[in-house]
Amino acid sequence: MSSRTRSARNRPARTRSDRLRSARTGLVQAPASRVRVAAVASLAAAALVLTAGCTASSVDRADDRTALVTRQQEAPVTVVGAAGAPERAVEASRVLFASSPVAVVAPDGDTAAQAEASDEARRLRVPMLLTPAAGSSGGTSSPSPSATGSTTDSAEAEPTADATADGSSPELAAELDRLGVDTVLGVGDVGALDATGVEVVTSASSVDVPEAGTARSDVLAVVAGGDDAAATATAHAAGAEVEALPDGVVDLQASGEAIDALHASTTTATVLIGASFASVPDPDWSVAAARSGEQLPGGGQRFFPDRRFVALYGAPGTGALGVLGEQDVAATVQRADAVAASYDAVSDRPVVPLLEIIATVAAGAAGADGDYSNELSAESIAPYVDAAAAAGQYVVIDLQPGRADFVSQAKRYESLLSRPNVGLALDPEWRLEADQVPLRQIGGVEASEVNAVSSWLADLVASKGLPPKMFVLHQFRLDMLRDRSSIDTSHPQLETLIHVDGQGSQPDKQATWRTLHDGAPAGVAWGWKNFYDEDAPMLSPEQTMADVSPTPDLVTYQ
Repeated sequence: MSSRTRSARNRPARTRSDRLRSARTGLVQAPASRVRVAAVASLAAAALVLTAGCTASSVDRADDRTALVTRQQEAPVTVVGAAGAPERAVEASRVLFASSPVAVVAPDGDTAAQAEASDEARRLRVPMLLTPAAGSSGGTSSPSPSATGSTTDSAEAEPTADATADGSSPELAAELDRLGVDTVLGVGDVGALDATGVEVVTSASSVDVPEAGTARSDVLAVVAGGDDAAATATAHAAGAEVEALPDGVVDLQASGEAIDALHASTTTATVLIGASFASVPDPDWSVAAARSGEQLPGGGQRFFPDRRFVALYGAPGTGALGVLGEQDVAATVQRADAVAASYDAVSDRPVVPLLEIIATVAAGAAGADGDYSNELSAESIAPYVDAAAAAGQYVVIDLQPGRADFVSQAKRYESLLSRPNVGLALDPEWRLEADQVPLRQIGGVEASEVNAVSSWLADLVASKGLPPKMFVLHQFRLDMLRDRSSIDTSHPQLETLIHVDGQGSQPDKQATWRTLHDGAPAGVAWGWKNFYDEDAPMLSPEQTMADVSPTPDLVTYQ
């Protein structure tokens, strides 16, 4: 549970206006100004314009020494995520510097020496590197960014000997050579570094400040964890903007503070520094989504497990399909807020109102297109999306495709799904075969079709730099989601929820709830539906939270 989430039972009482000003503030743009976690380094020169495919090279000066040249980014997002801090220090140097006549070196594991070395590297505006800790073998084959920002094997990218004669890291020796370093300022016990062929001095006063390279003020370096003093110092030395994530944060989408920082930055390229970033499946999207500044009420962009959603379900203009259509747009939003508020006192998470709008309604007649599904226009749904966004509510578009397929119907609503507060639900009960008719048979869908929808939706989110979307799969019988174990839940752009739609007596509903949990894909969230008319009896908010186990992440009212 996030540190920002505390038991509702321990919260002070709030008025309705308090709630609307705080937890229900909605998906909003982050403020332009904020207090930074880490100070931004002074910039020595004007910002560079990001130029794809262009890198600076070493420049020989008249005195045959190598000039200090910072490197232009060749990809919008670069991950510095090797397993060890010495290797990440080398990666950061490769990414941000093309050459430097001086480097500062400190021993890995010596925090006092690294703190002093960091100050010197920033003063001199040169890279900071690390010698391996005692007992380390030196070289590794951990991934490192190539010149294009992609991940390569460092052993392939930079062939080196197994070990240098003085026991220092071959990666360190190779990086000193690549930079054209002729003087190393050693802080702490860095060894002789004889095999590197550079002069090692231990007095900062004996090192002249090199002529400044062009400041990398176009780069934002995001640092996760506290063991990257060297890579962080190198980013500062290059003139990059540096942002340290809050302690324990490794997912940009989970931190409102990180999203605020990325949104406020005017930089055009990003370097992610930290071993945890190596496991991020799509860093380009993660950064773009964070830079959008869009956040859910309570902060961050992740739905679960830090929030609970309470929804009204139905179709606009009719109460026959659910309570959402029993009133106009403004009254629907107000009702959703009131129903969600009834959970504030019993939920251990912040509660967010949600509208689940049936966009394609299964029909008893084939219709002009023969698909037994009536499709509402995106324009008719847009007023609900607009009003929900203004009230801090989320929207899910529900599809009942009849004899059509889910992919083609989802694409009808691309304009709405391109908004940050709109997710998608598939209702397989109404996904019928060519010889089936709604209400005569109960439909179902193959995992391959679900995966085709999720792939399309994830690609849409990634291409537009949107925050993650809720992806809901309705189910009350096992055969509604056929081959369910093959459903792909790996897209970082989506958070999948299985919504259990059983109605009737509570023992029957609880049995369905338990049955559908067995063998479900790992990591999915769960939704429970309360029916005003069909349940016998319908559970109260207190009963829903106490009697349904595990406690649902989404509670829907129909």
